[in-house]
Amino acid sequence: MHIVYLRFGPQRAQAGQWMAGHKDWIEAGIRDGVFLMAGSLDHAQGGAVLAAKLTREELAARVQQDPFVVHGVVVPEIHGIAPSRMAEGFAALAG
Repeated sequence: MHIVYLRFGPQRAQAGQWMAGHKDWIEAGIRDGVFLMAGSLDHAQGGAVLAAKLTREELAARVQQDPFVVHGVVVPEIHGIAPSRMAEGFAALAG
């Protein structure tokens, strides 16, 4: 399981230009069952995605396809998590 931070980068002002593609990228990840959650970070710093069922390398390749990443709107940070305890029902989501 991973958390992907998408912190605003040097081309932040171009977010509107690439927003539709970014939203499509998120929806595809949710549809594919690999993104469990996506949302905005506090203080307009960017966004975050909770991902499962992919290796770090697979996730990194997928993140590189986000139009926001491609065009420098955000800079991604991928952090792995090894869950040791979780709420009932969450294990099924995490794969």
